[in-house]
Amino acid sequence: MPSSISRWRNAITVSFGLGGIALSTWGPRLPALKADLQLDTGGLGVLLAGVTVGSVAGLLCAAPVITRFGARRAIPAVIVLVAASIAFIGLGAALPSVPVVGVGFVVAGFCIGSLDVMINIDGAAAEEAAGRTLMPLMHAAWSGGAAVGSGIGAACAALDVSPSKQFLGEAVLIAAAAVFVARNLPDGVRAGQEAPQGPASQRLRAWLRGWTDVRLLMIGVVMLGAELGEGSANNWLTLAAEDGHGLDPALAALFFTVFAVSEMLTRIAGGPLVDRFGRVTTTRATIALGVVGVVLFILVDNPVVVLVGVLLWAVGVSMGFPLGMTAAAQSGPNPAARVSVVAAIGYFANLAGPPGVGFLAQSTGLLPALWLIAVLMLVAFGAAGSFGTRTGESVQTSNR
Repeated sequence: MPSSISRWRNAITVSFGLGGIALSTWGPRLPALKADLQLDTGGLGVLLAGVTVGSVAGLLCAAPVITRFGARRAIPAVIVLVAASIAFIGLGAALPSVPVVGVGFVVAGFCIGSLDVMINIDGAAAEEAAGRTLMPLMHAAWSGGAAVGSGIGAACAALDVSPSKQFLGEAVLIAAAAVFVARNLPDGVRAGQEAPQGPASQRLRAWLRGWTDVRLLMIGVVMLGAELGEGSANNWLTLAAEDGHGLDPALAALFFTVFAVSEMLTRIAGGPLVDRFGRVTTTRATIALGVVGVVLFILVDNPVVVLVGVLLWAVGVSMGFPLGMTAAAQSGPNPAARVSVVAAIGYFANLAGPPGVGFLAQSTGLLPALWLIAVLMLVAFGAAGSFGTRTGESVQTSNR
């Protein structure tokens, strides 16, 4: 791989890691934030909803921004804004001021959502230039960054470091990393990232047409199944292991750690598998294993079998999102807009799916409610043919 492409890959991979760190900044500190701001659980939930609202807006704005300013300017700038928003949340915690923290959460959600789409767009371009599968490895960096961010938060909580000091320190580190990203991203306009022509109404109609593209929507269906499975694990796996299977709370929490590590390792190993077997085969194989894992998790109480189920569940949700981003970018003209469409579908599943599982669990119980994940993953298995080339072949390095 030429050194210029290696630097490009490294810059995008670091950007993925920074996104994971940023998104996990406040999770471990929510108890301290709740106490500092004198909020009840409902009030804290309203504040956190700002992250979701901001993320959706960021998803919609990312593609026009990167095509207007170019990846080398847009991505580092957004990383700096991510750092500024985290520092702003820290300022609100120090005052303390609920409105300041609320604004910080909305802006942080907007910036992280924008960053996610931008790095997927440029990551797909780097992958195309390299002639090999890179997106799973890049997404593994996001998972690793989330683990690092959670670890920093947990350590600061254990050392009694205030949230404001932690957030300011992380903001400085994230902003400093933006310099590395800016220096290593190649300059120039990528294929498919040219600035759109015509009036805004025409560009909007062109983006909306993506929502009528059957193949693009089928790619979104695969990502929906994968992201529902991942989001539900993030929210419900520990509780389901504890209440549904009667596991010790510490062991149930450890099972979630196993899930996160398994997902990350599968993504690290995923690129060579895709280059050998193609996107369609790899996606279907991992989803099939995931369905088996979810079924084992639901039906069997034996802790060893539950652990196997967790491992396979993580494998099943690991590849749909990163490979779906590449498939969307290569599915037709205007890759940036196409990536933003499927990213919106994936984010919707990740954010809205877990509450849906919780609502269903009110009447069925938590373990039976997880059948929804298995069913939608089966649907994703059927739709995974959309990840192939237009001739229906699996995408190999040679036919990219």
